[in-house]
Amino acid sequence: MKERELKGDGAMEILRNGRIRKNITINSTDCLIFRVRVRVMEKGSGWDLWNPMETAAKPLKVTFNGAANHWTDALPIGNGRLGAMVWGGVASETLQLNDDTLWTGTPGNYTNPNAPEALLEVRKLVDNGKYAEATEAAIKLTGNLAEVYQLLGDIKLEFDASHITYAEETYHRELDLDTATVRVKYSVGDVEFTREHFASNPDQVIVTKISGSKPGCLSFSVSLDSKLDHHSYINDKNQVIMEGFCPGERFPPARDANGNSKGIKFSAVLDLQISDGRGVIHVLDDKKLSIEGSDWAILLLVASSSFDGPFMKPLDSKRNPTAESISALKRIRDLSYSDLYAHHLDDYQNLFHRLSLQLAKRSISVGSLDKNASAATDLYLEGCKDYTVSTAERVKSFQTDEDPSLVELLFQYGRYLLISCSRPGTQVANLQGLWNNELHPKWDGAPHLNINLEMNYWPSLPCNLSECQEPLFDFISSLSINGRKTAEVNYEASGWVVHHKSDIWAKTSADQGNVDWALWPMGGAWLCTHLWDHYTYTLDKDFLKVKAYPLLEGCACFLLDWLIEGCGGYLETNPSTSPEHDFVAPDGKSASVSYSSTMDMAIIKEVFSAVVSASEVLGRKEDYLVERVHKALPRLYPTKIARDGSIMEWAQDFEDPDVHHRHLSHLYGLFPGHTITVENTPDLCKAAEASLYKRGEDGPGWSTTWKTALWARLYNSNNAYRMVKKLIKLVDPDFERPFEGGLYGNLFAAHPPFQIDANFGFIAAVSEMLIQSTIEDLYLLPALPRDKWTDGCVKGLRARGGVTVSICWKDSNLHEVGLWSKDQNSLKILHYRGTVVTANILSGIVYTFNSQLKCVKKYSV
Repeated sequence: MKERELKGDGAMEILRNGRIRKNITINSTDCLIFRVRVRVMEKGSGWDLWNPMETAAKPLKVTFNGAANHWTDALPIGNGRLGAMVWGGVASETLQLNDDTLWTGTPGNYTNPNAPEALLEVRKLVDNGKYAEATEAAIKLTGNLAEVYQLLGDIKLEFDASHITYAEETYHRELDLDTATVRVKYSVGDVEFTREHFASNPDQVIVTKISGSKPGCLSFSVSLDSKLDHHSYINDKNQVIMEGFCPGERFPPARDANGNSKGIKFSAVLDLQISDGRGVIHVLDDKKLSIEGSDWAILLLVASSSFDGPFMKPLDSKRNPTAESISALKRIRDLSYSDLYAHHLDDYQNLFHRLSLQLAKRSISVGSLDKNASAATDLYLEGCKDYTVSTAERVKSFQTDEDPSLVELLFQYGRYLLISCSRPGTQVANLQGLWNNELHPKWDGAPHLNINLEMNYWPSLPCNLSECQEPLFDFISSLSINGRKTAEVNYEASGWVVHHKSDIWAKTSADQGNVDWALWPMGGAWLCTHLWDHYTYTLDKDFLKVKAYPLLEGCACFLLDWLIEGCGGYLETNPSTSPEHDFVAPDGKSASVSYSSTMDMAIIKEVFSAVVSASEVLGRKEDYLVERVHKALPRLYPTKIARDGSIMEWAQDFEDPDVHHRHLSHLYGLFPGHTITVENTPDLCKAAEASLYKRGEDGPGWSTTWKTALWARLYNSNNAYRMVKKLIKLVDPDFERPFEGGLYGNLFAAHPPFQIDANFGFIAAVSEMLIQSTIEDLYLLPALPRDKWTDGCVKGLRARGGVTVSICWKDSNLHEVGLWSKDQNSLKILHYRGTVVTANILSGIVYTFNSQLKCVKKYSV
């Protein structure tokens, strides 16, 4: 790495491969200091394009100038399974902890033998047009409540009294996305104290290092606490062990005759290391450690639970959480802090560094790039703004300054969160990803399958994090097992079914509650579209054969049995709802149950199309199931256009009492589905546009990001950007208003309250603004807001067909495109503003195309 600072405006020099390049002009009048950084690109990455704008970049950091006053001011770290929220207090500090396997309850029975009779009753009422009565009767089809996501506890640090008088102006707290590290710095007198926190995936540990700038200056106490039933004790004079139980039922906690919970057991072990030869550790009350006069301290937090899969009762589990935690500590006890940090960085940056994004409002012209160079140049313009301003202040000012670098930060923050809460072998990202500080979180902190869980994984493929999607596939497999019983008993159908809400026990039956959200047997079908999507991006035939296709088959079997003959020869669903949205029936009564909602039919069409396409790939076109699907596809109830020109949400043009409803269910076929497209269904696209205008711009964060993606699919860059701007507004936790969306100070997205789906929906939507694809087609910059992101470069996006894509644009026009496929040969049709070019992409070769989509360079890697 070579860096130098260059002052002034106009001619500049850039060090590149040890050589000096000159005569690079920067069109800027308000930037006084320029730093040039030469960065060698990853060999074979396929995105060593010259960036024509090299934006005025800010570090990828979420920053605060004070400790957290609210949980949504704290900064999240996570390794997929374990997470922490760092509050950043000075005299006292809290790291609030989570383990993704801590839930209430035990495996449940998700069947209802009385459901078939109730189903006949509901269907008859729907057939007779008695929708309000059908809605009332459908409550008999709902089941038990889902279980509740819990928390692990807190690491509590108490520092000596001198920290109360710290110098406030020296305080700084940040989350560095580049290193997945939270840092806290402040000064007490002439001593600067530093804390570093990270969650390591390879070593399965949360690590904290605390140090001071003078020898022997560090004194504090540390303990573990939890809101769950627990007890703590000291082990080996330098470890705090906390053991406890989750409730065996939602409310209240269930205990057996011996006083033990029937729920999941957990254990957390905090190991303390201090500087050699200086400092001493004292044991206080057999549950707290006190450190005096050390140079530094390192805290290692490991945790485990007795959860042994969704089908094992906790009481039957042979797992010993404390023994497992101590064993985990022994494996890393001899590793230095530098070793732990290096393992963490190697693992995290392998994922995070796959994709970069730079956006700028103004044009920055540069000279030509030496085509033989093997490095790329990043130009950082510093001094344009005060970089010490907090992230919350940046969010607050976005409505006026529309700073593109904040969009970059929010985009990469979403990727950071997905890496931090969903890794191979962990549980799926739930409603809050991984992070939760309540025993009774809103909506149980559970995965909701009528938009939220799916949205969590929208960005995994386009944003080059396919490994992070593996927990979803494991979850679908578990759901298919319980869902087969639910389908058989509740609906006398084959295959498997899941409704709108689940939990760690793979609950598949309808939840208890209002039928407008509880009675929705399309959750499993929507999840199955992710299986086919994974194949279209990766072209992994083994995955399709072994994992995806058996699940698609089971889902299709249920859907074929669920569909019934309707009027006009169509196949219909009955009962049917449009998630969480009521209508006014012709008799003037409020209802939610009818038949063949637009979302039902769009999802079924998507699943059936996936089955047909997958069967062709696998050579199974002659299978009996595939033949049934082929015959059923053209008979599915079609998407219709209402009198006002919008997409009909239900099979009939019912009166809508809430036209601004937060859900966009009837537009599923446009996004994330593929049955409504600008190229093939222009009339439906026009109706979808009318539907979006009718819905309006208000709504919770996840709804805002869904609208962003929908506008992007319509190639409407102005409205897509309007929704981006709509999301980036600051929410005050003391005065938050439900369903208004926005961002908290730590960039968590708000419903309110916090739901992580909007963070993930945002990056998926921005990806759609920059690249859209089918297996054959690649649409470049389809919804670029040209006057807002005039110059830019994205490197490392993934497209369907197994291709990695990089795009740079200048003055709102395409500049260069790079395509690279690791191990797939493919024919890609490139689309850009009416220009269509066919390119033959061979594996292992990087192709560079100019603004006219002419291949100007290719080389093997």
